[in-house]
Amino acid sequence: MPVEVKIGDLIRMGVVDEFERDEPAKNIAKRLMKARIIEHFNFKHEIYTLARRGTRDCIYLDEKTRLCTIYETRPNTCRNHPTIGPKPGFCAYIRWF
Repeated sequence: MPVEVKIGDLIRMGVVDEFERDEPAKNIAKRLMKARIIEHFNFKHEIYTLARRGTRDCIYLDEKTRLCTIYETRPNTCRNHPTIGPKPGFCAYIRWF
């Protein structure tokens, strides 16, 4: 499942510094794509899509435990997603294969 994030999320996650906030979004997107942190950037809405593995899982989701590896600094998309079960940090998205 693709995870869409904004610049504030990227700053919270620690992949963009606060002082970069005023830099053109296109430049930030180019750097993050090269680093394989994002896979797409929507110029019109300035929304970044986090990169995914071949399994289509978010790069920050642990493959074995299914726990978010950046849970404390996770993007708003993940923070606002309905939680499933009593497992803190568990990603509600499941594999479909």
